[in-house]
Amino acid sequence: MSATPETEAAGRRRGAPAGRPVLEARGIVKRFGHVEALRGADFTVGEAEVVALIGDNGAGKSTLIKTLSGVHAPDEGELRVAGEPVRFATPVDARRAGVETVYQDLAVADDLSVAANLYLGREILRPGALGRLGLLDKRAMRRGATEALDQLGVRIPRVTTPIAMLSGGQRQSVAVARAIIWATNVVILDEPTAALGVVQTERVLDVVRRARDVGMSVVLVSHNMPQVLEIADRVEVLRLGRRAARFRAADVTTDDLVAAMTGAMTADEEDR
Repeated sequence: MSATPETEAAGRRRGAPAGRPVLEARGIVKRFGHVEALRGADFTVGEAEVVALIGDNGAGKSTLIKTLSGVHAPDEGELRVAGEPVRFATPVDARRAGVETVYQDLAVADDLSVAANLYLGREILRPGALGRLGLLDKRAMRRGATEALDQLGVRIPRVTTPIAMLSGGQRQSVAVARAIIWATNVVILDEPTAALGVVQTERVLDVVRRARDVGMSVVLVSHNMPQVLEIADRVEVLRLGRRAARFRAADVTTDDLVAAMTGAMTADEEDR
């Protein structure tokens, strides 16, 4: 079988040394003028797990994921990827370290096909002189896109279909799949099922499950507590710019998560 973006990425995945997180934030501080959005925030993601990041509005979730993805540089603290200290000056630095992010606005090109979107910025050139002239190998990209989407269970009419002609769930699935197939360490998903219907939501979540099954680590930012408990392996709670609690998802209820978000949970309950 020819190489697909997913199999190529899988070959590059380093993974973390045994016992070390794939992605870790330690004591992250981020200020915007006089406002301290993050006040020593910690966060960890292990290999092949889905970690939900939750918190009330203003808790610092958006600032933290933008720090993890290279949009913001921390004022204090340290980021580590696969156990090694890193510093992201731009999102390109994060992508080079294997951290891909999908924001709510998706950043897909409506006028381009599904295949073209999957290879956007990573286009395959035709071999030989034609490639040196900048001509694209569209057949290879269509073939790779088809195989990669099949492996992740993404159902679309065809990879030549323009993104603008897809449903909201299909568009979201393509955006999530693009991040998954190119990431080498972690995919960060910011509210990936916001404004989707029940069936569309389940299809997106199934793509996340398949990503975990092939060894990818996923950070899921969500306000949907039942959904968090359905799909996450662990949950980390951010409150007032710090990690307030962390749980194994199987050990807690929605009420527990809400209590941690609002500060109603006792210290003994906050790490289980």
